[in-house]
Amino acid sequence: MQQLSGQDAMFLHAELDGLPQHIGGVSIYDQSTAPDGKVRFKQILSMLESRLHLSPIFRRKLAFVPYGLGRPYWVEDPDFDLEYHVRHIALPKPGDWRQLCILTARIHSQPLRRDKPMWEMYVIEGLNNMEGYPPNCFALLLKVHHCAMDGATGTQFMNIVHDLSPEIRDPGKAPPWIVERPSRARMLGQAYIDTLRKPGQVLDILKQAGPAFMRIRQGKKDEHFRSLDDKQKTRFQGKISRHRVVEARKFNFAEVREIKSAVPGATINDAMLTIVAGGLRKYLESKGELPQQSLVSGCPIDVRSPEERAAGGNMVGFMNVALRTDISDPLERLQAVHKESQSAKAYAEALGPRFVVDLTDVMPGNVLSLAIRTAAATGLSEASVIQNTIVTNVPGAPFQLYLCGAALVDSISLGPLLPNVGLFHIVYSSVQEKKGSINLSFTACRDMLPDPAFYADCLKQSFDELRAATQKQQKPARKKRARRKASSG
Repeated sequence: MQQLSGQDAMFLHAELDGLPQHIGGVSIYDQSTAPDGKVRFKQILSMLESRLHLSPIFRRKLAFVPYGLGRPYWVEDPDFDLEYHVRHIALPKPGDWRQLCILTARIHSQPLRRDKPMWEMYVIEGLNNMEGYPPNCFALLLKVHHCAMDGATGTQFMNIVHDLSPEIRDPGKAPPWIVERPSRARMLGQAYIDTLRKPGQVLDILKQAGPAFMRIRQGKKDEHFRSLDDKQKTRFQGKISRHRVVEARKFNFAEVREIKSAVPGATINDAMLTIVAGGLRKYLESKGELPQQSLVSGCPIDVRSPEERAAGGNMVGFMNVALRTDISDPLERLQAVHKESQSAKAYAEALGPRFVVDLTDVMPGNVLSLAIRTAAATGLSEASVIQNTIVTNVPGAPFQLYLCGAALVDSISLGPLLPNVGLFHIVYSSVQEKKGSINLSFTACRDMLPDPAFYADCLKQSFDELRAATQKQQKPARKKRARRKASSG
């Protein structure tokens, strides 16, 4: 038995009716690299069965403390059935990218059952008209509840089911599978002990809060950062429906790197935030709904220490970044977003990167649940706007991966929607091509964003305009360097 951390449990409490809290992704594979030129469903099942012992996520389910007096536990499921979790389906005709996005959105909108291990995998065939992809390819859609892992542990989980060559590796002999049945008395006893420890934990948090408050106060005084108090309500704030949309656009990694190089010190993440900002600006302008003030994005950050890299679950901090959607010029916006990112990082450092993680560990689950439900219930109130959207970065593997011999050729990631935040972006970097690529995918409430392909095109136009602006700025510098080189020669 392993008890969920406070942050793990938070994602359970955040799961309301019509607001499932699982993460996932869609990976697309080229079967031509497999030994027989084809991957069969039974092969995938066999491979997964041989690797169940490599991750506890596969076979463990939740055990709840009686009367909700403590955080739930992970326990082995004695009735685990692999074929319940791995499903084989086909894409409706015409089998193109749009149909894949529609099917993905429908599957992603459905919650996971809490009485079973909280993951599902769908092998999707029928991708017959996927422009830009190899013929006879197939997709793998994965759903895992956020209480079991975050983006960082998700990358580790995906490495378990993949190989580094078309040859399927031997995972080694599995140790004996021990099923420990949860004891009500033991869970209640631990809940009692946790209650006794709570005052000391609260005192530790208060000790952290004092210095953090002083650091934040001094940082504002020294203008190292500023508070983002005046947050604007958009169509993405409000009550979230049960229905989802999913879309994505791919960008060349080298071109994004050139974009960020136009501003000294800027990062790839700054460039992608600027692209999102431009896309939001275009989309909201087309609806006549662009606020005069800047929109704000929440950006999750991994706060694991090097020693905690192998730990499962969630260890995520948060920072808010002004997207500067109030700036029309793309290059000026990139410069401003870079400054806003630096400000947000300074604020997060002053607060303490692990402060949010520690706070969720001491907050009683029923209080946390009530706070989240209250935020959801007051979703129409401007006072409850914390972020307008979420943008998170998920790094892909820095090498070619294979599933049962089939080469991974593309991936997009899927995120959960939060109370009062109906648009979630994920930046996924990949090196499956010679120059590498970055996929910018988004999950949204269908009622708030009924035209996902149009918004995806807005993101692409934002990228094109930003690239053109940075290239225009870099041309004089290149000519100047060329003249210097010629004169020195």
